[in-house]
Amino acid sequence: MQAQPTRPKVSGRANAAALIAFALVVIVLMVIALANAPVKTNPLIARSLELYLEQVRLTAVPFLAAVGVVSVIIGLYAARAVRRAWDKPGQRKELLAGYGFILPYLLVTLTFTVGVLMFAFYISFTKYGIFTEPEWVGLDNYRRAFTTRTFIQSLYNVFWFALIVTFTQTALAIALAVLLNAPMRFKQFFRTIFYAPSVTSSVVITLIFVWLYLKTGYINYWIATFLGWFGLTWAPIDWLGDPRGLFQIMAAWFGTSIPPEYWYLRGPSIALMSLMAMNIFTTVPTFMIMFLAALQDINPVVYEAAAIDGASGWQQFWKVTLPLLRPIIVLVLVLGTIGTLQVFDQVYLATSGGPLGTTLTPVYEVFTRALGRLGPIEMGYGSALAFILAVIIFIITYLQRRIVERGTQLY
Repeated sequence: MQAQPTRPKVSGRANAAALIAFALVVIVLMVIALANAPVKTNPLIARSLELYLEQVRLTAVPFLAAVGVVSVIIGLYAARAVRRAWDKPGQRKELLAGYGFILPYLLVTLTFTVGVLMFAFYISFTKYGIFTEPEWVGLDNYRRAFTTRTFIQSLYNVFWFALIVTFTQTALAIALAVLLNAPMRFKQFFRTIFYAPSVTSSVVITLIFVWLYLKTGYINYWIATFLGWFGLTWAPIDWLGDPRGLFQIMAAWFGTSIPPEYWYLRGPSIALMSLMAMNIFTTVPTFMIMFLAALQDINPVVYEAAAIDGASGWQQFWKVTLPLLRPIIVLVLVLGTIGTLQVFDQVYLATSGGPLGTTLTPVYEVFTRALGRLGPIEMGYGSALAFILAVIIFIITYLQRRIVERGTQLY
């Protein structure tokens, strides 16, 4: 019979190193969890470690217990890796050098990203107001989210925002990139001018557009002046204060109206579409640069071959340019969708979710609920809304990649 291969013996030093690695991992993770524990906040706790630990004992034991289980599992994997590599000098040096280099990044990420996410996920199952002790409520926050009008309306608004803005900015970015890639004079000058809005502060751009959108602002003035050339009049619109929906306005043209209980049939409001135009203006240049770089990477021989085959310029665009840009289109669609679903600063500065909630977005809803802007502080409920939005973004992004990326090789 063939002899069974014997396992190499593990030295006592390897076992000791594995034990030390396990202990270090568990201790570090528990300290990070302790720093992110949900406690009842007050100034005295921040000044005294003893009072802080007492609050942890009273309010955060379940959280620490869950983190402890995860820490033990991760510690066992770390101990196993150290035990296998310790008796091999080459692997041991690589292991120590590798983790030594990434240790600062790991500590920062675990403390300020992973730890905070675990804290937020835990309190999403509690009723927690920062200054009160977390009270376990299970899935009540998640059930409440899908039965609350404001959150449902914020999802409805951001759906229109993402749908219109993402596809519009992608189409405009491709058009501008093709235009700036063509032979022309002062090409570098136009590239710089077109890209300028992307390097400007979002706050500054928003405040400028708020000024332009006033009833007495330049948008109404330019429209009134243009129509005046043809003898027509223009009633100024409060662009950021008009709650009328697009489909509601179209229905009014035919003498009908949409009842208030069917608010979801009214379409995006004038205020929301104004924010869309502002967002498109600021994001198109960034994606234009990405498409421009991709266009310059296309081999001119491909266009020469298409021209020899008799393809016109329009046919070359549809049959050559767009297919070769498909990987970048996937990237732009994904980035644009994620950005639009997380829109916040423009809403916060320009409309604060109004009028009548027609510009309310999920991130702004999380902000107001978690920080108590319109009522009591609800950190638990706000965290639940944030995780629901994260799941929605993941699903939409996954579907986009599966549909648009099909048959495409990314590089």
